[in-house]
Amino acid sequence: DAKYIPAGPSGVITRGRDDILPTGRNFYSLDPRRVPTKAAFRVGQMLADSVIKKHQQEEGRYPENVAMFWMCNDIMWADGEGMSQIFFLLGVRPVWLSDGRVKGIEVIPLEELGRPRIDVTIRVSGITRDNFPGCIELVDEAIHTVASLDEPEEMNFVRKHALAKMKSDIDSDNEDDCWRKSTLRIFASKPGTYQPGVNLAVYASAWKDEKDLSDIFVYWNSYAYGKGVFGIESPKQLISSLGTVDVTFNKVVSDEHDLFGCCCYFGTHGGMTAAARQIGGKEVKTYYGDTREPEKVQVRDLADEIRRVVRTKLLNPKWVEGMKRHGYKGAGDISKRVGRVYGWESTTREVDDWIFDDITRTFVMDKENREFFKQNNPWALEEIGRRLLEAESRGLWNADPEVLQELKEMYLEMEGWLEENMGEVKGDFQGGSVDVMAPEDVGIWNNMMQEFKAKLK
Repeated sequence: DAKYIPAGPSGVITRGRDDILPTGRNFYSLDPRRVPTKAAFRVGQMLADSVIKKHQQEEGRYPENVAMFWMCNDIMWADGEGMSQIFFLLGVRPVWLSDGRVKGIEVIPLEELGRPRIDVTIRVSGITRDNFPGCIELVDEAIHTVASLDEPEEMNFVRKHALAKMKSDIDSDNEDDCWRKSTLRIFASKPGTYQPGVNLAVYASAWKDEKDLSDIFVYWNSYAYGKGVFGIESPKQLISSLGTVDVTFNKVVSDEHDLFGCCCYFGTHGGMTAAARQIGGKEVKTYYGDTREPEKVQVRDLADEIRRVVRTKLLNPKWVEGMKRHGYKGAGDISKRVGRVYGWESTTREVDDWIFDDITRTFVMDKENREFFKQNNPWALEEIGRRLLEAESRGLWNADPEVLQELKEMYLEMEGWLEENMGEVKGDFQGGSVDVMAPEDVGIWNNMMQEFKAKLK
């Protein structure tokens, strides 16, 4: 009718957000001053309690430091459940005004909390960093407040680690500056950039071992953020925090998205896990939260979450047929997801061998599916085959011998398809080769990493 249509709010309808209907309007996100909501804080409490309880059952002690990947979907879709989890791990809670806006935070007394305050190491996404600075500042304020409490170190791991960092900081004569550095817990990539780095290295085969991935993670993600701090290069502080990590954590909010939906998941959560293991010199638990049903919060092992998503989507015949309806794009998206399975195994070693076996059987060995790729996007299937062979050659996949043999034979056939279509090629050509490189193999890259490591001395 050519009438003005007022803008409407955005959100996830499965979170009870019926105010997002009807669709078709220009939408706005939310008021960040209302994050977290009271409902989200209750979910965050359950997440924090579940993480602590699970670690206690497995290790017989409290986790001292939980490293989290804080994504913008936590704020935009879940009203700050993860933010609330951070607060409750620290032992603080939001203070709300009567209109729902968050006024600030208050400390929960140890007598009421009934456990130690758990330290956190947070890698925020670039979108969270750029769109919700107020939320980041509030979390930073909570961390600084808890670190400043006059409490026994065995009941306040934030303070324990902050004091240890102060003792080891020999670069600063200014006590206030030293204390501020010791309480930095929120990190991301350099201002203006949006990648964790590790995903790019994995895709480019630009790593030889876990130490390479750890170095890349620290190099890319050592910029601190918080109140009065925006993108300050702080590699020593990140390394110190990662060295005390017991658990790395992320969560799923909706079935619309999962940990294979973007390379940033394994690049950040996986990269953070590899770095924490390498720097701390010990095994690190990898947990995945599930708030798809907020009243039934779950925390499971990352390996279980990988199995769940592989079964329900990637290897689900109905999902595969649905993707095939999209032809070239569907084939490409299947290939991307297989690449992300490989990325999770590269960074965390949490992918079962049977998953790679069944991926091979489903997409390479199955005649009908192989023909689909050949007709619609042979390059996607070549990428799948090449990643599988790389996983096996790196020792990431202990393949079924028969499956591996057929994969190798089918890969030669795939190369034949591509060579027929390409014709004569001049100049450098990768083909099916996988050239594994590390910083020492590339002059400019090596110099860059050496300069960075010099700052750590």
